[in-house]
Amino acid sequence: MPSALITGITGQDGSYLKELLTGKRYEIHGWQRDECDVTKPESLRVALQQSQPDEIYHLAAQTHVGQSVKDEAATMEVNVQGTINLLECAREFVPNARIFFASSSEIFGCPEESPQTEKTPLNPVNPYGVSKARATEAVQQSRADGVFAVNGILYNHESPRRASNFVTQKICQGAAAIQRGEQTGLKLGDTSAARDWSDARDVVRGMWQSLQADAADDYIFASGQLHTVQEVIEIAFETAGLEWRECVEIDESLFRAAEPCRLVGDASKARKVLGWEPQNSFRDLIVEMTQAAMKHQATRSR
Repeated sequence: MPSALITGITGQDGSYLKELLTGKRYEIHGWQRDECDVTKPESLRVALQQSQPDEIYHLAAQTHVGQSVKDEAATMEVNVQGTINLLECAREFVPNARIFFASSSEIFGCPEESPQTEKTPLNPVNPYGVSKARATEAVQQSRADGVFAVNGILYNHESPRRASNFVTQKICQGAAAIQRGEQTGLKLGDTSAARDWSDARDVVRGMWQSLQADAADDYIFASGQLHTVQEVIEIAFETAGLEWRECVEIDESLFRAAEPCRLVGDASKARKVLGWEPQNSFRDLIVEMTQAAMKHQATRSR
């Protein structure tokens, strides 16, 4: 039975990855942050020595762009130093383990080309992107030193388990709450902002596939399509049976100071090398998220 250690196991991606690996009969190890803090090498050493994993999925991070601006130092400590700590401890205590690092499309920031490939130069425009870029480079260096370490460059990916501080879930939950009369409107920032959104379950499958390859490498996991926040609004409110124009208010205080430009990923390498294919469409994903929010709201109000 293969074994896997998942940092960030309680998050959206971690929970889906746990289910995927359980279905493949893995022995799963994972801790909450207060049980295994990646910023503390001793904590990581104990976790690795206890679990002796064949595969390590490093998902734990400060993942919200807005929060990274408010607390840049903490973002760097968790996302950069935490990743370096894990790589160094793994090399010392489980040298044969294969490591997956959850990088981000934000490493490209305002890129020179669109769509982006694994060879697109890094050009982050916010602290979160900078932190992920530095960690990505640390993973590449460890690979050059002989560690089986993979960067999964993840574009935005959502699911019904997405935290409510991300705009897709904020919209879906907002539509559900308005439908039930629990709130009267929804304030949003720049609805023209565009992202390459995928289903988190598709992305998690790619994580696993990347560690089954013959050699470690970097892979983009993305839909290859840009959609706007406005499209999310229209699909979510249509699903809830509402007219979005009567419910949505634009609040300029919610606009980002540094907005990435045309982040759309070319996942052809993952398709060719790993056989990875996304299975759920953007529209179906937003419909599912809204329906799940409506069901949750109905259950909670009983």
